Amino acid sequence: MAGDDAGKIDQIRGLEDLKSLAGSRQADTAVAFDLSQRREQDDAGVPADGQGAGVAAQIALARREPPARGSRLLGLAKALTGMPHTFEAFRAGLLNEWRATLIVKDTICLSAQDRAAVDEELAADTGALDGLGDKAITAAVRAAAYRRDPASVAKLTSRAVAERCVSLRPAPDTMTYLTALLPAAQGVAAYAALCRDADTARSGGDDRSRGQVMADTLVERVTGTPGGISGVQIQLVMTDRTLLHADTEPARLPGYGTIPAEQARNIALTAPGDNDLNLWVRRLYTAPGAGELVAMDSTARLFPAALKRFLQIRDDTCRTPYCDAPIRHHDHVTAWHHRGPTTAGNGQGLCEACNHTKETPGWAAQTIPGPRHTVATTTPTGHTYHSTAPPLPGTGMGKRLKEQLLHGESSPPCPPARILSVQVLGRVLPSEPVRRPVEPERRHNELRTRRRERAAP
Repeated sequence: MAGDDAGKIDQIRGLEDLKSLAGSRQADTAVAFDLSQRREQDDAGVPADGQGAGVAAQIALARREPPARGSRLLGLAKALTGMPHTFEAFRAGLLNEWRATLIVKDTICLSAQDRAAVDEELAADTGALDGLGDKAITAAVRAAAYRRDPASVAKLTSRAVAERCVSLRPAPDTMTYLTALLPAAQGVAAYAALCRDADTARSGGDDRSRGQVMADTLVERVTGTPGGISGVQIQLVMTDRTLLHADTEPARLPGYGTIPAEQARNIALTAPGDNDLNLWVRRLYTAPGAGELVAMDSTARLFPAALKRFLQIRDDTCRTPYCDAPIRHHDHVTAWHHRGPTTAGNGQGLCEACNHTKETPGWAAQTIPGPRHTVATTTPTGHTYHSTAPPLPGTGMGKRLKEQLLHGESSPPCPPARILSVQVLGRVLPSEPVRRPVEPERRHNELRTRRRERAAP
């Protein structure tokens, strides 16, 4: 038995080495593909500053990754071509893809010559980094990079301040991670203030834990309301049966995902810490059987506000396969200048990057008939990827429906479902609608017009 277990460990190590070899081959192929695409675009008369557009997105789709990660993977592959020792260590299994990325990330600010010198100093292919953890590798790379070019490393650090941001991602059990990327001094100061207030509250007899007080204080200070809902729109998609305690069908909270029926009812029918909360209920109906939201048409060039909300509720996140970024643009599947109508059927929600990629030469999209809204996107190489709108609560996406989707049947056995979009608005009167900025779409339209003008003979 011990001999068998030793063999299993050897097999696991061999498979890990194989993953590194496959990753290095992917990097080689990605660089070759990028070069070939740039040459093809150059022959087609694409300006130099526009060459390479859409290449990373195609790599991401092929690897079943979101487009943003495709850019990082292509950047890693191109950087590794100038770091032969690191690339060889990756190829031999001494480094996995993540650790190769760490080395590249902290040397990307250097010139090609200095990056090659750091690669020579580290000599990862000799096993010099074997056994080191991520932090130790990062520290070694940063030290070597700083010795080569202190000014560039300092400049990279100062530029990082411009990348400060706040992000939100789902956590288990209907919780979320609200993350802030801040300069060190500001982050430490904010955390220290929350700790100080939590210690003061607990010393005064507050029975909440230290972490609970810190979390509640953060929400109260950001929103200005103890319960955290004040003047901010939250759309909750749920069936009428769930709202009326007649069903346990979960609901969907756009920007987060699926939540249990009981918590959905609590959000819809109660207002933590605010008894004056206004509650709006907007009824949206789905087509019998398929669970497809009823279409809304418009003759306008841009999607009107109501139709935008419709697309956001239906699509939830960016409709590009493997991309779950927030919706920033409301896009015509068949372009307006190709006589595509401004309708729910011809609309889809996309993030800004994916919408720009879709407008580059060689990309095409069309809707595909089916139980739910489906878009087929074709890349310049002729590969086609399908994206189907996520199932709404109450649409019964069981095994039989999945089989029908796979076999192209058009009448899945789903009961009709009425969908309630519950908009929780704290102290916002119906005469004061929440307005969304239109600048991203205006910038996108201007960019698309310039591209058409450059492509015109």
